Amino acid sequence: MDPADLQKLVTVRMPYGKYQGRLIADLPGAYLAWFARKGFPPGQLGQLLALMLELDHNGLGRLLDPLRTR
Repeated sequence: MDPADLQKLVTVRMPYGKYQGRLIADLPGAYLAWFARKGFPPGQLGQLLALMLELDHNGLGRLLDPLRTR
């Protein structure tokens, strides 16, 4: 994992789907788990979704709070 990926979680928005426009860090855990079952999209988006799933699953989502811009 690249540490810059953590910053991307709070700046990159979901480009499509039910949660289009929502920050990756703000996606519901159930949606992330659905992607895990169906298969993450290729490329950077898939990597970010997988990373966010790991953070969410392990209860570490609050670690992103200091990275959010106010």
